[in-house]
Amino acid sequence: MSRDEFVLQCPLGRIQLTRAAITSLVVHAAESAPGVRVRRRKRGVVVAVDGGGARVSLGIATPADAVLPAVGEDVQRRIVDAFRATAGLAATVDVAVEELQR
Repeated sequence: MSRDEFVLQCPLGRIQLTRAAITSLVVHAAESAPGVRVRRRKRGVVVAVDGGGARVSLGIATPADAVLPAVGEDVQRRIVDAFRATAGLAATVDVAVEELQR
């Protein structure tokens, strides 16, 4: 397996997901939260897939007037839902609020 792809074994065969596709999924899900922007998209989004699960770590920028724990939980939920809906994977997500936007 290449470092740039994830291979999932399924009943009908293998499915290869590129790192770029997984990163895009994470960024799209996170940025669907109001006012959220993913920082360092290419190097700041870390995803590890093992069997039927994924572990995601990313940094975000959020509005300065936001309730930060609520925004973090919203981003986590959106990413978990995206992994379940599009890749059939369970996910755990670590979010770091790295910037407050004015």
